[in-house]
Amino acid sequence: MSQEPPPEPGIRISLAELIEMRHRVREVQLFSTPAQRSPLIGLHHSKLRGRGVDFDQVRVYQAGDDVRSIDWRVTARTQEPHTKLFHEERERPIFILVEQSRRLFFGSGQMFKSVLAAQAAALIGWAALGHNDRVGGLVFGDGEHYEIKPRRSKQSLLQLLNRLVRVNQSLHTEALPENDALGMALRRAREVLRPGSLAIVICDERALTDGAEQQLSLLSRHCDLLLLPVSDPLDHALPAAGLLRFAQRGRQMEIDTLNPEMRLAYRALSEARIARWERLAQKLRVLMMPLSTQSEMIEQLREYLNPQRPGTPK
Repeated sequence: MSQEPPPEPGIRISLAELIEMRHRVREVQLFSTPAQRSPLIGLHHSKLRGRGVDFDQVRVYQAGDDVRSIDWRVTARTQEPHTKLFHEERERPIFILVEQSRRLFFGSGQMFKSVLAAQAAALIGWAALGHNDRVGGLVFGDGEHYEIKPRRSKQSLLQLLNRLVRVNQSLHTEALPENDALGMALRRAREVLRPGSLAIVICDERALTDGAEQQLSLLSRHCDLLLLPVSDPLDHALPAAGLLRFAQRGRQMEIDTLNPEMRLAYRALSEARIARWERLAQKLRVLMMPLSTQSEMIEQLREYLNPQRPGTPK
């Protein structure tokens, strides 16, 4: 009888580690609080485009609020700018699509890419739950797709994290890759998410196929997107390690990592992937926060979201 491999820090994730991420939510301002606004609040305002949002209340206008939501009647009556708040701002479906595939089961930095993706998904899930949003998601990989519907409950998030751990601990290098797992996951997200949802996509940097790009474009018409492509330093540059031999399912390959043409071609492919992600994010006008195994995940998110924190060197 086969037995799941034991959790190995940095290589495989454990449920305890993902639950522990709830204590680290306060270290990075993912969502706004009454006292502090996060750049992610723009995702709640940027594309209302006739969505079915419910009016909730009026409050004094704050810097960064969408001027289109100003309540002119209350403003005229009180002589102070007021803005309308909508139910969507305080409770919205947040759907976390997180990849756990063979291509993520690798890392030369602090952890495997699969572990980094799982940690990011858990942190965002706990932050969303603390923000009173409904949390669900889709764990996808090599022929596996597990969906959890968005609910405002700890049980729903734990169900997602449990599934994430099970898939993570079953990863191995001999799995048969799926041609376009990200594209299929995004297609499913389009089927289940209502307009106004926030879809957070955590996937391998190499996952952006033509099909996935098309699905992201279609999804962005009705939902907000946050893109977190995950990479490792070895995805971007070959080590100067001489002749390397690779074997998999009976096939063998040799790469001379000291060959300058090979090194340039490898780097060019990496730069093309990064440029493609950047073009897509600009085209869709969505926020993108690439993550690397080279440094700690929370620190990377801090750099994106809280670049001017007091006491932080600029």
